[in-house]
Amino acid sequence: MMDFGRMVTAMVTPFNDDLKIDYGRLENVVEHLISTGTTAIVVAGTTGESPTLSHAEKVELFTKTAEFANRRVPVLAGTGSNNTDASVELSKEAEQCGVEGLLVVAPYYNRPSQEGLYRHFKAIAEATQLPNMLYNIPGRSSVNIDVETQLRLAEVPNIVATKEATGDINQVLKLLADKPDEFTVYTGDDKTLLPFLALGGYGVVSVASHIVGPEIRELIDSFRKGQLDQAVKLHNKLLPIFDGLFKIPSPAPVKAALELAGIHVGGVRLPMVEADDEFVEFLRNLLDWKTVKN
Repeated sequence: MMDFGRMVTAMVTPFNDDLKIDYGRLENVVEHLISTGTTAIVVAGTTGESPTLSHAEKVELFTKTAEFANRRVPVLAGTGSNNTDASVELSKEAEQCGVEGLLVVAPYYNRPSQEGLYRHFKAIAEATQLPNMLYNIPGRSSVNIDVETQLRLAEVPNIVATKEATGDINQVLKLLADKPDEFTVYTGDDKTLLPFLALGGYGVVSVASHIVGPEIRELIDSFRKGQLDQAVKLHNKLLPIFDGLFKIPSPAPVKAALELAGIHVGGVRLPMVEADDEFVEFLRNLLDWKTVKN
């Protein structure tokens, strides 16, 4: 079974000044993430601005990211949409691009039933040999993948993990209690990482790891070694950053933070807008203790 590790990064998509994908910058970001402890990379997820990427751009992003990572860490392609057939076709193409897994978000806007969700994810999983991670984020998709549906999907051989971003502690508790041992559960919210680990969660699909990857890895390692006081100390230190990186719509904050760190990733595509000067100054003050190397 593919192990994506405990700190997966939902990677930004770097743009140039014309908001075209900049593959030189992409290579730099991949190197930065691997060098700061990322255990797997999600490309063309929500943080990667998937809604404003064309099909052709996604395929090239999958190919280039897999090439730059060179199997040092797994690359997961974000291939989910609210069109099952289109998701199946993109997933098949992604498999040919050299990625090692798929991240598949719940269908948004059309709000399928639980049976519709089950058939959607099952069809995508069965279209390739790649391991699949479900992505449950009702705040964006307007539909929740119920625990019972996730447990049914966990029986599909290559659906191996889920990214839970519901914010519903009762759902998380039930899922962690009833899931098969080989089915891994990640939080999709950096600030819930420590309580998630305490409940039996496996790790995080992170945005903040772009900026504080070593500290997040240290938090995870401290918890796993039984050094709870150190894990709590790190959690409390990082919490303002976790919150700050979502103070305005993502990925504008993390892109601005990377620019402050000297890692150039450009702006964001409409309808997202870049962080203004006031927010950049807020980030500068928030991160003044943190130095990120190029």
